[in-house]
Amino acid sequence: MSRYRGPRLRIVRRLGELPGLSRKSPRRAYPPGQHGQNRKKRSEYAIRLEEKQKLRLNYGVTETQLVRYVKKARRATGSTGQALLQLLEMRLDNTVFRLGMAGTIPAARQLVNHGHITVNGETVDIPSYQCRPGDVIGVRNRDRSRQLVQTNMEFPGLANLPSHLEFDKNTLVGKVNGVVEREWVALQINELLVVEYYSRKA
Repeated sequence: MSRYRGPRLRIVRRLGELPGLSRKSPRRAYPPGQHGQNRKKRSEYAIRLEEKQKLRLNYGVTETQLVRYVKKARRATGSTGQALLQLLEMRLDNTVFRLGMAGTIPAARQLVNHGHITVNGETVDIPSYQCRPGDVIGVRNRDRSRQLVQTNMEFPGLANLPSHLEFDKNTLVGKVNGVVEREWVALQINELLVVEYYSRKA
C-alpha cells in the first residue's frame, strides 16, 4: 500500500486527532460517509486495525515500512510497543516536525526530500534517516532553505518541544540529546494493540 495522498481531514474524522498529518480540525465530529453517524459495534480486529492505521497515517509510512519497524522493535530490549514508537519518533522527518521547522510531518518530509535539512553539517535527503543522540539538525546555508523554515516556524504544528530535543531559533539549529520518552509522543495511541495486530497476522 502506497503513501496516503488523499483528503487529510477525512482521515482525521475517521481516526481521531493526528497531529503529524494535519493542523486543521474537522467541522463534523463524526466519521465520513453515509453511515458515519450510526456506526455499529466494532470488532476487536477493527479496533486493532484502526490503531495501526493511526500510526501509519500519522507518521506517513507505508505498510511495508511499518512492518519493518515492528520487526526491528521486536528485536529491541524492553517493550516492543515503546520501541516501535521510538523508532518512528526518531525518524528525521518527524524530528524536523517536532523541532518546529515544519507544520506537519508531510511538510517536514518535503523539506528533507528537497535537500533543505542538514545532519551534522551534511545534507541528508532521506526522511526515514534514524536520528541518534548527539545529532545536530540544521538548515542548509541557502537563502531559500532558511526562508522556508522561518516561514514554517510562524505556524508550528505543536507548541511544546520534547525533552530530548533542543532548538535555537536564531541559528535554526536543533540538537538530539537523547531518545524520546513515551509521555512526549503527541499521538494518542495504544501501541500494544498495534503490536497485537501484527502478532495475529504473523
